[in-house]
Amino acid sequence: MTNDETRSNAQMTNAKSEALLLSFAFRHFFVIRHLSFLICFAFAMMSSFAQSPPSAKDILASVRMIESRQQIDLQGQLRQNDIVVPFRLIQNGPLIRYSFTNPDEILQLRLGENSSRLDLVTGSETEKFAAANLKQRIRGTSVTYEDLAFKFLYWPNARVLGEENVRTRNCWKLQLRAPSRESPYSNVLLWIDKASGALMRMEGYDWDLHLAKRFEVVSAQKIEGRWFLKQMRIEELQPGTSHVQSRTYLEIKR
Repeated sequence: MTNDETRSNAQMTNAKSEALLLSFAFRHFFVIRHLSFLICFAFAMMSSFAQSPPSAKDILASVRMIESRQQIDLQGQLRQNDIVVPFRLIQNGPLIRYSFTNPDEILQLRLGENSSRLDLVTGSETEKFAAANLKQRIRGTSVTYEDLAFKFLYWPNARVLGEENVRTRNCWKLQLRAPSRESPYSNVLLWIDKASGALMRMEGYDWDLHLAKRFEVVSAQKIEGRWFLKQMRIEELQPGTSHVQSRTYLEIKR
């Protein structure tokens, strides 16, 4: 064998060795990438399960807790077309008072652990607001006394439907079922801001499962470093249709 043939065989042997090494390295790299993908996927799945949504019960408990800790003394109004109903809103923890004038009327809402109670305040005395009058409209607006009572926050039959955005805010969407026919609503849908626990939207459905009333936060305002409701729109729909028959605005002033 000549020197040239020897060199040629050596080069071929080296080329084969390099090819084998490259092939091995490629397979090794592919296996590592594949294993890395599987490991990352497994951790992602574990993280997904670890971050499963809270229960509806926990979300509602958090909302009630947040609502019952506020300290407020503000002026507001209900406005529907030519009707303007001014009121004063005072909250001291779980006690919320709505004071109306012309004629004078003071309502007190107590947010308890297991239920809410709406009272009529006369002088230094309070008496439970008559259940028969809860469905009455407040001063000719779309808002009823029932709407002020927040009773749906205590309904035990509730579930999380998922997540949705309301005016750029990421919210939990909940469905609540009325425990009895005492409520004008058979079902209520709530959109609750994940970050603040604020109620962003509420839809009440009648006992024929038609949308009856919709509440939605339109804007907020910062007062003394804290965020408060500025305007909420309340729409009442014509029974059995999607037609809005009246629209009321609840507005809070500085």
